[in-house]
Amino acid sequence: MAKVELNGINVINEDERKGAPRDLFWPWFAGNIGVLGLSYGAFLLDFGISFWQATIAGLVGIVLSFLLVGFIAVAGKRGSAPTMVLSRAAFGVRNKLPAGLSWILCVGWETVIAALAVEATATVFGRLGWGSGDVVKILALIVIVALIIAGGVMGFDVLMRIQGVITVITGILTVGFIALTVNKIHWSAVSSMKGGSVEDIIGGLILLMTGFGLGWVNAGADYSRYLPRKASSSGVVGWTTFGASVGPIVLLIFGLLLAGSSKALSSAVSANPIGALAALLPTWFLVPYVIVAVLGLVGAADMDIYSSGLALLTAGLRIPRYLASSIDGTIMVIGTIYIVFFSSQNFLGPFEGFLITVGVPIAAWCGVMLADIALRRLPYHDKDLYTPSGIYGGIHPVPTGLIIFGTVIGLGMVVNTSASWLSWQGYLLGPVGLGGKTGVWASGNLGVIIALIVAFLGWWIFGRAVVRRQEAEQSKSPTLQAGETSALDPFNA
Repeated sequence: MAKVELNGINVINEDERKGAPRDLFWPWFAGNIGVLGLSYGAFLLDFGISFWQATIAGLVGIVLSFLLVGFIAVAGKRGSAPTMVLSRAAFGVRNKLPAGLSWILCVGWETVIAALAVEATATVFGRLGWGSGDVVKILALIVIVALIIAGGVMGFDVLMRIQGVITVITGILTVGFIALTVNKIHWSAVSSMKGGSVEDIIGGLILLMTGFGLGWVNAGADYSRYLPRKASSSGVVGWTTFGASVGPIVLLIFGLLLAGSSKALSSAVSANPIGALAALLPTWFLVPYVIVAVLGLVGAADMDIYSSGLALLTAGLRIPRYLASSIDGTIMVIGTIYIVFFSSQNFLGPFEGFLITVGVPIAAWCGVMLADIALRRLPYHDKDLYTPSGIYGGIHPVPTGLIIFGTVIGLGMVVNTSASWLSWQGYLLGPVGLGGKTGVWASGNLGVIIALIVAFLGWWIFGRAVVRRQEAEQSKSPTLQAGETSALDPFNA
């Protein structure tokens, strides 16, 4: 019988740790198999690059970004706590900045996903003649939100089961979609696309990184924390990366072939990604299509709302985890209602603006976290992850400053021309000699990678002494023994 998970941000007890690294395949595959992956083909070609250039940029961007998620997942296996709790070892127990950034990213993603699912359902129902007005959207909203919130509220065990089911169903139906639309591919049109510049290729590659792996790094340890601490680290990295990458790679390549075959389709995807793809299908497959589209999106949103609840607790809210997920679900509903019923903008502009803008500070956090994981030789000291007076301290100014510095530098080197409220970005492209906001690097999105590199190198250099001091203190006192973790406040410590 399904039970609500009672664990919050506490360290998982020894008797609850189970499974093997290969179990990570299911949540990460289900969370990234959504039909939205096809749309990234059109997004990439919008950079003015060829099919082969886009394919290389996509493969590198997807695999490299999910490899980062795999590395962070190792921390979950080592520490058996949520990602944001484990990042306290670097940032300090009282530091709310990382958890706040993670919460914003997760809630933003789950809201975008829910809105896409509602729009997709209304589009398909309209083609079937079942109505496409506000009534259909409201009914779709109710069903989709219920599915998303239920998975997040019930917690880890139920979520893992749901993701296993979604993996099988969406995998089969996605193959059906490809089989029915392969005749829409015109290789002559695809192969005739002219190539773009190196700057354009890099811009597309970084967009893929922010749209895939960098959108998940803040949750990498949330799904590996139940594994036994003796589980293979290489297995955790490998299964996380493989499970998360294999679906998007197939979908991206097929999406590139479709978008490259039709400029009209490529343009339509910018306004309504999933609805535009439905126009390619015969009527009899529309119901299976909406199932695969909605389930794929729900799989991703379930993981987001679960992790957003954990981030909210880590930020300091003292309530049970399932109530935190419910609060995030409520915010998601409000945001979805605005996007579906009141926003007049097309999808691509605000979406790219959101990805890049939030991606910069998250990339900076990721850089610090990766360096911190690489520097540590001892397991995390469980109790001190919740004690400001312990070895990890309250707030560490250096990693906090690295996030701020990385974000300032990063946002100065990205440009969002399709979202007017982000026109202030890119202020460093001129001063550093990269051509300004209209130069060749305007679409390069360099700020994301620079923020990650700056933060990683900064903590690798300045954090070494901090980590060694922490581990020296840790070696003088016994770590928290198995079975004692239940004494930690499961709501927030």
